[in-house]
Amino acid sequence: MIKNSTYKILLLVTVLVAGVSSSCNKWLNIKPQDGLVNQDYWKTKEQLAAAVTGCYASMLDGAALPLTKYMFIWGELRGDMVVAGTEPAAGTSTATLSTLTRDELDMLHTDIVATNTLNNWDAFYEIINYCNNVIKYGPGVKTNDNTLTQAALNAYIGEARGLRGLMYFYLLRTFGEVPLKLEPTSSDADIQPLAKSTRAQVAAQIIDDLKFAAANVLVSYGNIGDDKGRINQYTAYTILADVYLWTEDYQNCIDACNKVIQSNNYQLFPAGTLQADWYNSVFFNGNSVEGIFELQFYAQKLNPFFNMFAATGREFKAADWVATGDLFGTDIVDATNKDIRGAGVSMSEGSGGITKYTQFATTATSYSHWFLYRYSDVLLMKAEALTWLTPGNVANATAAIAIVDQVRLARHALSNVNGTTISDPDPNITLDVSNYIFNERAREFAYEGKRWFDILRNAKRNNYANIIILLNIVSSSAPADKQQSVINKYKDIRSHYLPIYSYEIQTNNLLVQNPFYQ
Repeated sequence: MIKNSTYKILLLVTVLVAGVSSSCNKWLNIKPQDGLVNQDYWKTKEQLAAAVTGCYASMLDGAALPLTKYMFIWGELRGDMVVAGTEPAAGTSTATLSTLTRDELDMLHTDIVATNTLNNWDAFYEIINYCNNVIKYGPGVKTNDNTLTQAALNAYIGEARGLRGLMYFYLLRTFGEVPLKLEPTSSDADIQPLAKSTRAQVAAQIIDDLKFAAANVLVSYGNIGDDKGRINQYTAYTILADVYLWTEDYQNCIDACNKVIQSNNYQLFPAGTLQADWYNSVFFNGNSVEGIFELQFYAQKLNPFFNMFAATGREFKAADWVATGDLFGTDIVDATNKDIRGAGVSMSEGSGGITKYTQFATTATSYSHWFLYRYSDVLLMKAEALTWLTPGNVANATAAIAIVDQVRLARHALSNVNGTTISDPDPNITLDVSNYIFNERAREFAYEGKRWFDILRNAKRNNYANIIILLNIVSSSAPADKQQSVINKYKDIRSHYLPIYSYEIQTNNLLVQNPFYQ
């Protein structure tokens, strides 16, 4: 949890950055030097707006590590598509490695203990705390500023609750049971030990926050940067759909997806779009027609991805099976016949470098966005929910397959991947349809922090009826001498969530370590 001796809400102003389109607002943080924030602040609607903007700006930062780095690590390292940028030579003592390098390798190798610093959840709870400040103190602004309407107040509160729900969704999927902190920590006196809430309680709070957001935030903020960088109504429905899919509430997932689809605000680039045009629009420039929610890095606020993926001594690269064509496929006869998501966008076939965020970037120009949700996610979530709404329903399965094929057509997906033919599955076989969607998500969202969550969601469905999908994946990516021990570990479903960081256990006497790590 947040342990600093002073707690000040992050105040920010919106600025236009030189060299960036004037339609795209970016955020610059300005922290108050001193003073009692709760007494001196929360007087005008402009201050309320700045506080909400501060919640977004804090997502560009982090705690021990940047927030987006945690999102990548938690969503990718336990999967099968990422390996270490450089594996230590055989026989190298881990004692000679930096703490971060050692902890990353341990997580990649499924050797996870409570002292691993990558289990630190501070970055997420800091944002939750900023949101809690807005939620608690925002309503008081209306008393002081009669130009603030109730609808505008509700919209600001909705944004904060939407972000809080998203942060708790990451914590739920990563740790399972976590403390639900719904009151702000504004001083040392506010620090109270807090026990974990159950997964059901956390999920219920997330859904409540997101439903409030969907009902109260704006449909549009009037400019593309804010529409892609802030929570609008369709962003809230998108996150809500993801939560419903995780909790196996398939009809509500479909309904939320339909809200986004029927808005006609988003679309896939048409079939035949050149790879360079697609990459430049969606990933290099960002805020494209496919984007739903993107963290808006910019020239004065760089992302951490260059050092993670592109620099000498990079931390991570694509797994060999991805880099050699087993995911996207290759055409050795016609190099132009390729899945536009593969080599040249997601990774480099030659080096295995993860290029989605770093093409044309340098240490000084690494400001590609982080993509929390794109329109294809809504489509594929709907397909997955249709598949499992009524298992065996051929009409639903056929509709789900058509959605996947819509995405595949837009991306020029290959029908033969290194000798394996990819064709529509039998709509009568629910698991085959589900796996068709699962495999397409791997191609569509490569290195966007979603792979492990996709694996776990598919494995745990219906009381872990498909745990084999997880066991096969983790064993295939484990070192050869550890494969059996990894399988034995992951057969215990309690191991599918990270341990609570040891520091939190030491400083909060109400916290109980997750069972597998006790």
